[in-house]
Amino acid sequence: MPYAVLGHPIRHSLSPRMQNAAFEALAMDAVYLAFDVPPEKLMQTLPVMAEMGFAGINLTVPLKEVAFRGLADLDEAARRLGSVNTIKIRAGAMKGFSTDGEGFLRAIREAFDLQVKGLSLFLLGCGGAGRAVAFACAAAGAGRLVLADADGARLAKLETDLRALGLKTAVSAVGTEPQAWRRACREAELVVHATPIGMHAGEPSVLPPEAFRSGQQVFDLIYMFPETVLMRAASAAGARAANGLGMLMHQGALSFSIWTGREAPVAVMRNELEKAVYGKMKKAE
Repeated sequence: MPYAVLGHPIRHSLSPRMQNAAFEALAMDAVYLAFDVPPEKLMQTLPVMAEMGFAGINLTVPLKEVAFRGLADLDEAARRLGSVNTIKIRAGAMKGFSTDGEGFLRAIREAFDLQVKGLSLFLLGCGGAGRAVAFACAAAGAGRLVLADADGARLAKLETDLRALGLKTAVSAVGTEPQAWRRACREAELVVHATPIGMHAGEPSVLPPEAFRSGQQVFDLIYMFPETVLMRAASAAGARAANGLGMLMHQGALSFSIWTGREAPVAVMRNELEKAVYGKMKKAE
């Protein structure tokens, strides 16, 4: 049974390694592939893949919002976010899901033994991944959610959309200026970094060590390095920090269960991701 991840570009994706390891661990006759599909071709490609017998598809940047607009059948999380990262195909019919938000919540429980209910959060980055985190945290009862982004329009939209939920979480925005980001960051109990800054070796941290403090938990959605540049800055100030590998793994495990109806072999999937990331770091050294 074939499964796949689609994106544009897609070469960086670790999902094939993770999902194929899961299929092998459970002795399933299945394969997980990766295809580069530009956004304008996505809604033509999906029906063809359904006809070819694909049973499940993951989507990454920049296809999640395209699928949301193009699919009629959506789960509640996908409808709320305006984003689809998982598609289940049965008898040619496609249903869109979003596992990003729940994947994040599971990752921080695992990394920090932390529930977001009642916490004050600072979220830097209001794009697709940041939106998923924000909505998940608001739905889980976060006490305060402070938003920041270099794109003022994107920031304002997320603030408006969160307020429209009518939940108890206090939502505010600190704008587009790094100085304001640093002040808001220091005040938060949980800091989430959801921008792409730091994905490439040699890039500086978007926030300096003085933006953090002891007692904070800092979660960087970037997963390409065991310790990201932002994690180093946070650790230097005494904060606890984790990278985004756990979120990648948990959202993938949720996708696996949606497709197969089986419990995902989380330990196997995590081990495969760690081999990919830590092995890459060792080669670089």
